[in-house]
Amino acid sequence: MRSNQGVNVEKYGAGSIVVSDYDPNWPALFAQERTRIEQALGAFALAIEHVGSTAVPGLPSKPIIDLLVGVRSLEAAGQRCIERLEALGYIYMPDYASWIPGELFFRKGPPGPWTHHLHMMEPSHPRWEARLVFRDYLRAHGEVARAYAEIKRALAASSKDDIEAYRTGKDAFVQETTAKAWAWRTAARDQ
Repeated sequence: MRSNQGVNVEKYGAGSIVVSDYDPNWPALFAQERTRIEQALGAFALAIEHVGSTAVPGLPSKPIIDLLVGVRSLEAAGQRCIERLEALGYIYMPDYASWIPGELFFRKGPPGPWTHHLHMMEPSHPRWEARLVFRDYLRAHGEVARAYAEIKRALAASSKDDIEAYRTGKDAFVQETTAKAWAWRTAARDQ
């Protein structure tokens, strides 16, 4: 394990990072998992969104379904939801709290590559809307999604199994695109 801003972050796991072609089954895999999480969490889950690259039709991705689960209180969720998610096969990663504050992070699947990432936070957290606006912008702008795919494939090839380098390499694109996405959303609301 390596350190990422004071957090131990595992290498990718089962070899080199692979960015797969878009799989049309990803939305169905998300829907299936959303149903299981809704049943396990009940009223604790205010919303469950499909985020990340697997949520953008046509976009190549690491084949990991990212779920964004909104809860009224992260503190209460930490006390009452972890065991429920662990019963579904999710592994709570408490060390990630210092790296991604305001979020409970879980992984599911065989150790690297994982099949699911679950990000639990309060919908009032700024990262909640940022993830959604980035996703929606990529869905609406195929040329931007294609540029993102090229960056991701190049980073996967150069990063090998260094997931930190892969993530860091995407940061500038994600930040720039998220800023454009906010402007796009604001302009759409003002029309």
